[in-house]
Amino acid sequence: MNLVFAVMILVALVMLVIVSPESAFTIMIGGASSALKLAFTLIAIYAIWLSVLSLMDGIGLNKAMNKIFRPITKLLFKGESDLALEYITLNFSANLLGMGGAATPLGIKAMECMQDGSEKATDNMILFMVINSTSIQLIPATIIGLRAAAGSNSASDIILPSLLATIISTVTGVILAKICAKFRKKEKQVQDIEPRAPLFVNAQKRSAHK
Repeated sequence: MNLVFAVMILVALVMLVIVSPESAFTIMIGGASSALKLAFTLIAIYAIWLSVLSLMDGIGLNKAMNKIFRPITKLLFKGESDLALEYITLNFSANLLGMGGAATPLGIKAMECMQDGSEKATDNMILFMVINSTSIQLIPATIIGLRAAAGSNSASDIILPSLLATIISTVTGVILAKICAKFRKKEKQVQDIEPRAPLFVNAQKRSAHK
């Protein structure tokens, strides 16, 4: 697939250079300039929020948030270790502030702690992915930064719609994940019982012959 996209890009560039070389180079230079500008804008945004996250860790606010969210995380992620719950809480805190870049390494650590030794995702890992995909955001810092960089006059107007949309999506995702987990648990119980049926049938046949 990567090869297909590379060929398509090369063919498009060659066609642009042949048909209109002055436009092609102008577009490429303009695109590179816009990409660099956006990259530096996002770097500044993440630098600020990562500094905030470091300050929170330095003053012990992370531990306070861990205590606040601990009842919720223990209820949602039953059977997980304290270290996994701590990473989960920190991940949720970063997502609440719209710091997706800061939340990613914390999420990876949480997933590593939740592994059960198999190559399959556990129910808790699936639930964690769902919550991360639909994460509630009190302050969508990245989107606000992008809107501000694009010249929006009211970049922060996205806060309330984002909060409502993410609350609805997160609650819906958690409910559906829990329902699917129950169905998977029932299917596993049935699969564990089914292999024993032939043994029971054979025992009945042997007793009948006797």
